[in-house]
Amino acid sequence: MSSGQYSSTPLPRHHLPLDRSRRWDPVGPLCMLFLAFLGISAIHSAQIATHGNQWRGQLVWFSVGTAFYLICARIDYRFFLRQAHWIYFGSIFLLLCLWTPLGIRRYGALRWIRIFGFQLQPAEIAKMATMVMVSALLSGTRMGKMGESKWDLGKIFCIFFVPWLLIFLQPDLGSALILPPILLALLYVSELSGRFFLTVAWLGFFLLAILAWDISRYRNFLVENDLRPDQHAGLYQTHSPLPLRDYQRNRILGFVAPEVVDPGGTGIGWNLRQSLIAVGSGGLLGKGSGEGEQAQLGYLPRSVATNDFLFSVLAEEKGVLGSMAALILLITLASNNLHIAGLAHCRFGRHLAVAVAIFLAAHTAINVGMAIGFMPITGVPLPFLSHGGSFLIVCCILQGIVQSIYHRRQNLH
Repeated sequence: MSSGQYSSTPLPRHHLPLDRSRRWDPVGPLCMLFLAFLGISAIHSAQIATHGNQWRGQLVWFSVGTAFYLICARIDYRFFLRQAHWIYFGSIFLLLCLWTPLGIRRYGALRWIRIFGFQLQPAEIAKMATMVMVSALLSGTRMGKMGESKWDLGKIFCIFFVPWLLIFLQPDLGSALILPPILLALLYVSELSGRFFLTVAWLGFFLLAILAWDISRYRNFLVENDLRPDQHAGLYQTHSPLPLRDYQRNRILGFVAPEVVDPGGTGIGWNLRQSLIAVGSGGLLGKGSGEGEQAQLGYLPRSVATNDFLFSVLAEEKGVLGSMAALILLITLASNNLHIAGLAHCRFGRHLAVAVAIFLAAHTAINVGMAIGFMPITGVPLPFLSHGGSFLIVCCILQGIVQSIYHRRQNLH
C-alpha cells in the first residue's frame, strides 16, 4: 500500500482558531504534567510499606516520554501520514514477535517482548499504529452510503482486524476493547451513513446475546458439577464455540453473578471487593499519602495496585477531591483534543486528533468503571497515571502529535 494513496486534503476554511497568534497549546502539556505528578505520587504512596521504587521507573519513563512528546510536537504531523504503512506493518511485526523466543509469558499471557534488555508491550504500539493507519486511509476517502463505501469499509476492517486479532490471541482482552470505539468514532467523523451504525448496533446486540448465552452455560456448568473456577483448569473452554478462556469467563461471571463464581469474595472477586473498599473509605479528602490500608497492608494486591487499580489507591489516599481532580484532568485533555481536531488543517489531522481523544476516553472509562464495579475487570491502564513504560510513552507520543496538529492548524499566520 503506497503512501501516495493518502491525501492531506485541507478542511474547509471556516474552522478558525480562537487565537491565531498562539503557536503552542498549553492545555495538553499542563494536563500531562499534573496527571504524571499525581500518578508518580500515588505509585510512591502505594509502595511505602514495601519500600518499592516503581515510582522512580515511572519518573524515568515520563522523562523519556516527554522527549518523544517534544520531538513529535516539533515535526510536521503529516510525517506520520506519509509513513503510516511502515508504522502499521512494523507494529504487526512486533506483535508477531510475541510468539518467538523474544516473547515473555506472564500469568498465562504473551504480552511483552524483550529487546536489548528492555521489556516492550507491542499491543500499545499496535493501538497507536492502527489509529494512524485508519486515519491515513480515511483522510483520502470520501465515505457515504454503505453500498458506495463497501470496498473502503472492507479495507478499513482488514487494517483494524489484524492487530485486533493478534492482541486478542495474546490474550489481552483489555487492549482489544480499546480499538472498536476508536474505529467507530473515526467512521462517524468520516460522515459514514447512519445505516452503518444501526447495523453495528444490531450486530453488537447479537454478539452480546451470544456472550450471555455462553456465560449462562458456563454458570450452569459450574453449578451442576459443584466446581469452583480454579477446579476445572479450562475444561469448559474446550466445549465452547466462543474463543474465550475460562479465566475471562470467570471475570465476566464475577461481575454479573459473583455469588456463583466467588461466593466468599476470596477468589476472582477479591480485587474488586478490595477496590470498592478503598474507593469507599477515602471520603472527601482521603486518608493521606501512605495511609491507605488496602494498598499498604496488601489487601489490594501489590501486583495491581500501581497499575490497573491505581485509581483505587488514589481515591483512598486523596479522597473524592483527588480522584475527581484526576478525572477532570483526563476529561479536559480528551476534550481539548477534540477541540484541536476542529482546528486541524487537513482530514488526517482531524481524524487522528479525534482518535487520540477517544483513546484516552476509552481507557479512562474502562479503568475507572472496573475500579468502582461498573465493568468487568480487565487489564486497562489509566492514561499518564498507571505504572507502565510502553503505555506512558505511547500516550506522550500521541499527545505530541496532537500538539503538532495544533501548531500547524489552518489559517495560522
